Amino acid sequence: MDINKLFALTKEKFASDLHLGVGEPPVLRINGKLEKMDLPILTVEEVKNIINSILTNNQKTRYEEDWELDFSLEAKNIARFRVNVYKQRKGDALAFRLIPAVIKSIEDLELPLQIKEFVNYQRGLILATGPTGSGKSTTLAAIMDLINKERHDHIITIEDPIEFIHENKNCIINQREVGYHTKSFANALRSALREDPDVILVGELRDLATISMAITAAETGHVVMATLHTNDCATTVDRLIDVFPPEQQRQVRVQLAASLKAVIAQSLIPRIDKKGLIAATEIMVGTTAISSLIREGKTHQIPSIIQTSAKDGMQTMDQGLKKLVIDKKIDKSEAVKRSLNKELIYK
Repeated sequence: MDINKLFALTKEKFASDLHLGVGEPPVLRINGKLEKMDLPILTVEEVKNIINSILTNNQKTRYEEDWELDFSLEAKNIARFRVNVYKQRKGDALAFRLIPAVIKSIEDLELPLQIKEFVNYQRGLILATGPTGSGKSTTLAAIMDLINKERHDHIITIEDPIEFIHENKNCIINQREVGYHTKSFANALRSALREDPDVILVGELRDLATISMAITAAETGHVVMATLHTNDCATTVDRLIDVFPPEQQRQVRVQLAASLKAVIAQSLIPRIDKKGLIAATEIMVGTTAISSLIREGKTHQIPSIIQTSAKDGMQTMDQGLKKLVIDKKIDKSEAVKRSLNKELIYK
C-alpha cells in the first residue's frame, strides 16, 4: 500500500488523523469521527513495510528499544504529520496527525478575540489545555505567529515532535525537538534561560522537572507558553500544584499566583454547517482575584470568578458553548453534551 497516496487522501478529505493497524483497513478521522476507508485490510507485513519506509535507521533503533516512538514527518508536496508508532496486540500500528501547512490566525480559528491580548504580556505563564486532539497546539501556534508579526523578540520552542514550522518575521525563532536537539524538556528549558529568550514555547508540561522549570522561567521575566492535558482552568491550577511534594506546595502556590497569566481550556465540537470542527473555550486571566484564590488554596472558587469576570476577558466553558449556539456555529444538542450547566444552554 502506497503511504504517500494515503497521505494525499487524508489531506484531500480534510481528515485530522490517519490510523494504520494490522487487521484493519486504513481509517480517517473526519469532523471528529472515525471512518474506515474502502481499502484492503492491512497485513502484518504491509504495516512493517510502511514503518520501515518512513523511519530513519536511528528511529528504527529507538522504536525497537522503546516499542513506541513520536516524531514528525514531511510528505513531500503533500503535508507534514505528527506520527506515533506503537505496538499492539495484533502487531504494529501508526497514528498520523495532519499538521496544517498554514498557521491560522486567531480570527481564522474563530477563537474569542480577547485571546489576542495575551500577545502583549511581557512575562508569565500562558497555558492551552484540553484533551488530546482539542487543538491546543493550533491555538498556541496562532498566538505565537501573532507575536512573531507584532514583536521583536527571540522565541525558543521545545517540542516533541516539532509540529508547526515558524519562519522568522519580526522575531528570531529557534525550534528544538526532544530526542534530536535536546535530551529532555527540562534540560532544554534550563538551557533556554541562558540563550537570551523572550518567549519560550514548551510542547507539553509532562513532569515535575519541566513544570518547575517552566514556572521559574515565567517568574524570571519570560513569557512561557505550554500545553497541559486538563479539562478546565481550575483543574489546571490544581494539576500544576499537585505534581509537587506536599512540603513544596505552599511555595508553588505563591509562585503560580504571581506567574500564571492566562489559561485557555478548549474542546473541539462539530460545526452546525458540517464544515469541520470549532473550539469551545473557557478562558481564565490572572487577575488579582484569581491570584488571591491560587495563593490561598481556594481553587474551587475559580469557576465563580471566571463566570462573573467577562469585563476581564474571562468566560466559563458553558458561556463559551452558549455563545457558539447563539451564533449558530454549533447545534444546541452538541453544547448540552459538554455543558455542566445545561439550563444555561437551554435559556
